[in-house]
Amino acid sequence: MTPADTTPLTADPRFTGLFEAARALQPRTVALRRLLHKHPEQGLDLPKSQAAVLHALEGLGLHVSTGKSCSSVTAVLNGDKSGPTVLLRGDMDALPLQEESGLAFASQIDGSMHACGHDTHTAMLVSAARVLQSRKDALVGKVVFMFQPGEEGQHGARHMLEEGVLEAGGRPVEQAFALHITSTAQSGVVMCRPGPMMASADAFTVTVTGRGGHGAMPDRAIDPVPAAAAMVGALQTMVTRRFSVFDPAVLTVGRISAGTTSNIIPETAQLEGTVRTLSDASRKLIQTEIPKVCEHIAAAHGCTTSFTINTGYPPTNNDGAVASRVLELAGAVLNPKNSALMPEPLMASEDFSYVLQQVPGALAFLGACPPGVSPEDAPPNHSNRVHFDESAFAHGVALYAAFALDALR
Repeated sequence: MTPADTTPLTADPRFTGLFEAARALQPRTVALRRLLHKHPEQGLDLPKSQAAVLHALEGLGLHVSTGKSCSSVTAVLNGDKSGPTVLLRGDMDALPLQEESGLAFASQIDGSMHACGHDTHTAMLVSAARVLQSRKDALVGKVVFMFQPGEEGQHGARHMLEEGVLEAGGRPVEQAFALHITSTAQSGVVMCRPGPMMASADAFTVTVTGRGGHGAMPDRAIDPVPAAAAMVGALQTMVTRRFSVFDPAVLTVGRISAGTTSNIIPETAQLEGTVRTLSDASRKLIQTEIPKVCEHIAAAHGCTTSFTINTGYPPTNNDGAVASRVLELAGAVLNPKNSALMPEPLMASEDFSYVLQQVPGALAFLGACPPGVSPEDAPPNHSNRVHFDESAFAHGVALYAAFALDALR
C-alpha cells in the first residue's frame, strides 16, 4: 500500500459527506425507482426503462451509448485526472409475475413485476453517477456505469461484454462492483464475502423412452415411468456420493411428466431439473454424471434415454481483496454495524458472474427489509408480495460512489 493509501477510511476526505450526499438525492432515487416499478419490462428489450435511464442521466456530462443487440445503456464519467477504469453495474429487467404487494406504485403491467429489485439497482446507480459527477475532481481515472437488461435468464451481461462494455472508457476496466438488494436482511446492511458468492445455474431435461401398452398388461410393454422414478433417487444419491460437502452441488428435479390416463403405459417419461454448483470443476462433473446415471438406470429397465442441458450462468466468484475492501468501505462510509461478512454463498445465480470472470471485482447484497417486519418473515425476492425499504437506497448510492472513489484514488 502506498503512503497516500494509509489514511484511515473514516478520516479520508474523499468520503466526507458521502452518505449525506446520497441521502440528499433520496427524492430523485425514489422517484426513478417508482417510475420503473410501475412500468416493468422483461428480457433484453426494455425501451421504456432505457429511455427513463437516458433521461435521468441528461446533463451530467457523461459519454452515453446504447446497445445494438439489447436495450443496454453504458455511461462513462471522466475524472479530472487520467488513470484506471472502474465499472459499476445495475440491472434493469423485471420478472414474469403478477404483483400483489399492495404498493401505491405497484406494477401497471399485467404479468410483469420488479420482484427482484432491479428497479432499485438502476435508480441507485443513477444517483451514484450524480454523486460521482459532483466529485469528479477526486477521480483519477474513469467510471463506467453499466445499465444492463436481461439479467433474469437472458445473459444480458454477456451481450454487453460482447459489445465492449469493458473497453467503453478507452482502456480495459480494472475493477468491477455490483449491488443486489434483498428484503430478507436488515435494512442498510451490506453483506459480502471473498470467493464463491453465488452458484452456477443450469437446467437439464431427461427423456426416457420405452414401449407403450395397456396398464393391465405391463409385461407386454416397457414402462418408462418406474425408470424415471428410479432416476430421481439415483441422481440425489449421486450428488451425495460424488461431491464434496466443501464444494457442494444442488440438484433438484422440478418436473416429471408421463402418460395421458390411468390405464395406459406411456411411450415416454420426462424429467426436468436444475443443478447449482459453486465451482467450474463441480459444474463440469455434474453435467457429465447426470447422463451417465440416467443411461444406466434406463438400460436396467430396458429403456433408452436422451439428455439435454440448457447452460445458464457460471458461478459468481468475488475477488478476495476487492470483497474485503467493499466491507471496509461499508463500515467506514456507512457504519461498522452496516458491514457484515456473508457466512456462506447463496445457491441462486447472477449474470454479473460473466463480468467477474474477466475483471477482479465483487457483488454485494444490500439489506432492505421493510419496517415492521423481521427479515425471516419478509416476502423474499421473486415473491409477488415483495417490497423493499426505500431508506436503504442511500446506503447503496453511497457505497457505489465510495467504491469508485476508492478504486480511482
